[in-house]
Amino acid sequence: MDAASLAGIILGISLIVGAIFIDGHLNNFFNLPGFMIVFGGTIAATLITFQLKDVLSAFKAAFFVFSVKKQDPNDMVETMIELCTISRRQGLIALSRMSIEDDLLRKACNLIADGSKEDLIRDTLHIEIESMKQRHFVVQDVFRKMAIYAPSFGMMGTLIGLIQMLRQLSNPETIGPAMAVALLTTFYGMLLSTLFFLPIAGKLKDRTLVEVINLEIIFEGAISILEDNNPIFVYEKLSSYIPAKKRRPRQPLLRKKITG
Repeated sequence: MDAASLAGIILGISLIVGAIFIDGHLNNFFNLPGFMIVFGGTIAATLITFQLKDVLSAFKAAFFVFSVKKQDPNDMVETMIELCTISRRQGLIALSRMSIEDDLLRKACNLIADGSKEDLIRDTLHIEIESMKQRHFVVQDVFRKMAIYAPSFGMMGTLIGLIQMLRQLSNPETIGPAMAVALLTTFYGMLLSTLFFLPIAGKLKDRTLVEVINLEIIFEGAISILEDNNPIFVYEKLSSYIPAKKRRPRQPLLRKKITG
């Protein structure tokens, strides 16, 4: 699991639970009907807003970004330099014989090996990048909408609790506990929104930005290969996508993702 995400979840939950235990008891913050209103209502509204396949894709993507290490653009730079070196030594046709895991990189290599013109490669990769952005936007939007719905249903649960409380004004002893239960749903809604849904949407957006950088590196690297640029020049060009402090010195690629 991503270390920062794991640390954030543990820290957030620990501080909230710790604050509850300082002056109270955890049982005072548990109300099953209130949680059902908030969580169930949020899921229901999300299913109304989006198609089922988009909601399922969003949860799968969330599991993926929290369980899989974030890609390093330096690896893609090294990959493109290696492909550039191979194409200069063995010709462009050699790229079609490479075993490549990344779908877009494999498509770029096939286009280059087939002798496609620069405009065709540019248009094809540009469409791929824009399509990826649109798909990821929908996934992120699922959690952004859930972050909006959760507090709203929390307020709805509070209103339901207040209505029930007002029906018992003849018994003053029940007003305090009833008010506490009514406010719990607002607490649930804010907790789900701020500790889970919004951070997940932010994490997905961060991964999208990294993937966009990788796709841009593939795009510019493919054009450089087509133009038969020197690997040193390709490195200087592609490394510009990476902040100077995070750039990895140029070195031979360990052949893990591509093999001749």
